[in-house]
Amino acid sequence: MNFRKIRIFLSLKLLLKWWWGALSGLLMLLLVFPVYAQKKVPSSQAEIKLSFAPLVKKAAPAVVNIFTRKTVRQRSLSPLFDDPFFRRFFGEQFRNGQETKKKVQNSLGSGVIVKSDGTIVTNHHVIKGAEEITVVLSDRREFDAKIIGSDKRTDLAVLKINPGKEELPFLSFRDSDDLEVGDLVLAIGNPFGVGQTVTSGIISALARTQIGINDLNFFIQTDAAINPGNSGGALVSLDGKLVGINSAIYSKGGGSVGIGFAIPTNMVQTVVTGLSAGGRVVRPWIGAEGQGVTSDIAKSIGLKRPAGILINRIYPKGPSDRASIKVGDVIIAVGKNNVNDTESLRFRIATRSIGESLNLKLIRRGKIIYVTFSVEAPPEEPRTNRSKIIALTPLQGITIGNLSPSLSDQIGMSFWSQGVVVLKVGPTSAAQRFGFQIGDVIKKINDVEVKTVTQLQDLLSKKFKEWLILIKRGDDVLSMTVTR
Repeated sequence: MNFRKIRIFLSLKLLLKWWWGALSGLLMLLLVFPVYAQKKVPSSQAEIKLSFAPLVKKAAPAVVNIFTRKTVRQRSLSPLFDDPFFRRFFGEQFRNGQETKKKVQNSLGSGVIVKSDGTIVTNHHVIKGAEEITVVLSDRREFDAKIIGSDKRTDLAVLKINPGKEELPFLSFRDSDDLEVGDLVLAIGNPFGVGQTVTSGIISALARTQIGINDLNFFIQTDAAINPGNSGGALVSLDGKLVGINSAIYSKGGGSVGIGFAIPTNMVQTVVTGLSAGGRVVRPWIGAEGQGVTSDIAKSIGLKRPAGILINRIYPKGPSDRASIKVGDVIIAVGKNNVNDTESLRFRIATRSIGESLNLKLIRRGKIIYVTFSVEAPPEEPRTNRSKIIALTPLQGITIGNLSPSLSDQIGMSFWSQGVVVLKVGPTSAAQRFGFQIGDVIKKINDVEVKTVTQLQDLLSKKFKEWLILIKRGDDVLSMTVTR
């Protein structure tokens, strides 16, 4: 009897234990199911054997190969004769009298069809200087392409082919801000010219800003193999959407070492819209200047940790001034996105639409405040007044313009730059012989300060026996004296 009671007791105990375990497991499943429903790591050998083939079949037809041709001139003599030291001994005739030979240079890249009408996105450096562009689809059909627009600062270009009435396969854009480190991605392109190739990997990092590839540094880093020829190809998420345009690799030997960089689609969409609409990208500006907060700066202004951008200059009547942003404020977020350096701040502003309103999160004297920021294009004040100098002076052959925030943005100069800037230097012109370069700011002529294009033209109409010209080139101030 005692043994029977013990057996019943143990059976009830085991039954209760089983029910408690089942109930706990069910509760745990209900708690974590929303997470696993979105993203899940392989949990069995069968899941590891799953294939990317259906995704590739969907995405690959929208990735194209791009072949470009351009004619380059090669000198028959050594380029050493361009050096001023050698010209002192051998004379200018060896430089100016060298025979040149024409040579056709071919290059290879990739592109992505982003609209069914044949609109293609690729890298600026893929088509730079190209005289002929041929696009080859995945089914081997070839089309001549024309350049809709190209943006050097973002290293992006938009091409167009004419497929007739046919609707081509294309990749839809996905919000690149939804990506997370660890997400699986595919890179599709034509590495080394071997034909369309697919590689897989993960997102290694987001918001890489210290790369130095273009003016608006903000990249997705991936370990999916990206090699020469992949430039302009697609970085695709597992839902079959475009999340980036492959742009560059970090490599010492020219091959992939698992560090590749792609331009996020949020920037790509902005450039495509701008180039398709008007042939150039109008980038919003913040109308302020600042620097990333370091540990030392954080301590000096009473922040607990280094974060955000310390504003140290406000453009009068610009968007930051109108939003009541002050010198000394620290911008820590644009909308829902944190910003930790000037590159990320510029990216967050540059990918917004003109006329949009944003909430900026600031720290002012230790307190968090929010301001409403209006997204605006930089103004063209004063008017550029683009002009070419044809008078027989040391400046003959240059094209000049009045600096404004708008022009400064277009040529990559500071918004605070003022005066008259060199926009173009004509070949074989007097200005070229005297060494003028694009981006030079003409400050003075014969001790007269130059402020506008009209004033400079008036000065050049006068006859001087000697020209004393002061120019600003980057951070350097250079002087030149020319005697008739």
